[in-house]
Amino acid sequence: MRAPSFALAILSPVTFAACAPMAEEPAPTPAPPVERAEAVLRDASGAVRGDAVLVQLDQGIRLVLRAEDMAPGVMAAHIHMTGRCEVPGFTSAGGHWNPLGREHGRDNPAGQHMGDMPNLIVGQDGMGLLEVIIIGGRIDQGRAPLLDEDGAALMIHAGPDDYRSDPAGDAGPRIACGVIEPIL
Repeated sequence: MRAPSFALAILSPVTFAACAPMAEEPAPTPAPPVERAEAVLRDASGAVRGDAVLVQLDQGIRLVLRAEDMAPGVMAAHIHMTGRCEVPGFTSAGGHWNPLGREHGRDNPAGQHMGDMPNLIVGQDGMGLLEVIIIGGRIDQGRAPLLDEDGAALMIHAGPDDYRSDPAGDAGPRIACGVIEPIL
């Protein structure tokens, strides 16, 4: 008679432990914010026409665009709202990145889009450099992330931006496009 009660005494804690609620697994850690992104710009034939690096700063996004093998002149450069660069006209990139719903152009009292930037000046050597800080811009977090679900693209247009005509600054055709990709 003693053996069964001894066995019952040993099994009881094991039985109760098996009935205890399981500990919940910890929630997954959110991915760290993207601090850098890049784009390679190509023309409609696929030739490389430049590249860009974007770096997250406290006050916004620092963008450095280097153009190469381009015709000399003044050309508009914008960030467009969709990360697609389908030829022939790169219209798949959509309109300018404009998460705050403003009008186009730094000279427009109702502007400017976050994707509006100064004109790119390409020299006689076919090279150009544009450096800008997009105040308030965020690469992938915050109220207006650049890299949202459908991404973003960097665009060079054939002509200069007049800084006021809505929606695109009367900048002419899109001649080079690059999808902005995170650098992880």
